[in-house]
Amino acid sequence: MPSEEKNTDRRPSQEWIASVQESILDWYKVHRRDLPWRRTTDPYAIWISEVMLQQTQVATVLPYYERFVARFPDIRTLAKACLDDVLKAWEGLGYYARARNMHQTARKVLEEHGGRLPTAYKKLLKLPGIGRYTAAAIASIAFGKDEPVLDGNVTRVLCRLFLIETDPKKSPTRKKLWGLARSLIPSCEASFFNQALMDLGATLCTVRMPRCDSCPLASDCLAHCEGREAELPVRSKRKRIPHYAIATGLVWDRPRSPEAKLLITKRKADDMLGGLWEFPGGHQEPGETLEECLKRELWEELRIEVTIQGPFVTVKHAYSHFRVTLHTYHCLHTDGDPQAIDVEEWRWVPLKDVDQYAFPTADRKIIAELREQHVS
Repeated sequence: MPSEEKNTDRRPSQEWIASVQESILDWYKVHRRDLPWRRTTDPYAIWISEVMLQQTQVATVLPYYERFVARFPDIRTLAKACLDDVLKAWEGLGYYARARNMHQTARKVLEEHGGRLPTAYKKLLKLPGIGRYTAAAIASIAFGKDEPVLDGNVTRVLCRLFLIETDPKKSPTRKKLWGLARSLIPSCEASFFNQALMDLGATLCTVRMPRCDSCPLASDCLAHCEGREAELPVRSKRKRIPHYAIATGLVWDRPRSPEAKLLITKRKADDMLGGLWEFPGGHQEPGETLEECLKRELWEELRIEVTIQGPFVTVKHAYSHFRVTLHTYHCLHTDGDPQAIDVEEWRWVPLKDVDQYAFPTADRKIIAELREQHVS
């Protein structure tokens, strides 16, 4: 790009765009990552991969993807499955709304589109859980549409390439980045080009210590030319992350023995972690002891009373926007038949059978500790 363009409005010339397109596509032919969803042209498999990759690293997704497509090989199978089975297959991957939305989308596609994902970007946008990025990724990668993508990796590449000095999380900057991404798309090659940008951000143009010496775009990158790649993208000031204390009950139906059963509850569909099973309990209120909190929560959720027999294990867990500490207590059910007051449903299950249910990660840690201590 001519130097005078760098210092004015930085609008790229067609020659510069062509150089970027050629450089990154040539690099991708040699350095593309070998990923299972790239070995297929099946739109269903590509859709599954793109949903799983939302806010989740490739290394984490790989085993889940392989198991999921083996368990649910097509849209019809996924649509006909019960949500509990889908959530169990997703267990541990996090952001469970993705799984619920996928299940809803599969049913909608089966009912309204004959079991085939629509090829048009705007129609994809109308499906549950498919936003602007995911619709563009499916449209370009699965159907060859000239749609740009803008995930975290691509955002980082573009902010450095174009020396974007404003916060990419702010709406005006986001809009600008979408426009820049579109301006770079080579006609009829959006699939490879988008995946090349993603790979470049994941492997070379990384958050810390970008490998500019190996980058095919180094000579075209405005941030690199000015030695400012480490400064970009601009980061918002982090907000204080809240922490919550949770009292959780391991409620037994009788004194612990091989025949004893635990009470588990399913979270309501619209709640965070909706559809997952958990040990009942809730947030500690100001001025409340953990034991008082647990008794109150068990009454409000299930209309039961318990005798708290003692503390078990403390589990710390981090979510995207807050942290929790789960204080678990062994309890003996003493009064009241459980009712689904503030839960979707409840069940008594022996410890040996809990693996049949999908639990959040924090509860799975409790289960592992129960097994470790041979409580059964």
